[in-house]
Amino acid sequence: MQPADRQSMISILQALYYLPTGIWPLVSLRTFMAVTGPKVDGWLVKTVGALITVVGGVLMLAGLRRRVSPEVRLLAVGSAAGLAAIDVVYVARRRISPIYLLDALGEVILIGAWVAAMRTDRRGRGRGVRRQLARIRRKKMRAVRT
Repeated sequence: MQPADRQSMISILQALYYLPTGIWPLVSLRTFMAVTGPKVDGWLVKTVGALITVVGGVLMLAGLRRRVSPEVRLLAVGSAAGLAAIDVVYVARRRISPIYLLDALGEVILIGAWVAAMRTDRRGRGRGVRRQLARIRRKKMRAVRT
């Protein structure tokens, strides 16, 4: 699988996680809170849901178009890291339900997938550059010999 395809796939997978997660509190705040625990400010839950939905939409479009730019990767990894950190910190402070640790786990898995894909992409790109340089050197050597 090509690095661009790998990153597009991860982008789509993250979008498939974020879109329903973001839409859920917008559609049914009552069922969302039944699972995740009571919240003081419903408007804030809906605001976060709207933002997560937008991030999911951007990731889906980028993945489907196979145009996962550095900005899209930053959005994906940054969103996952921010959400995971909030989950862990506020579960530890007993402000939110421990169910959010499952979300933190999902976010960490997404971060790991992005890091692995970016490392693979860099390694592959490096080998390609080395191969190109070796070909250029060989051509120069042949030109010098003739």
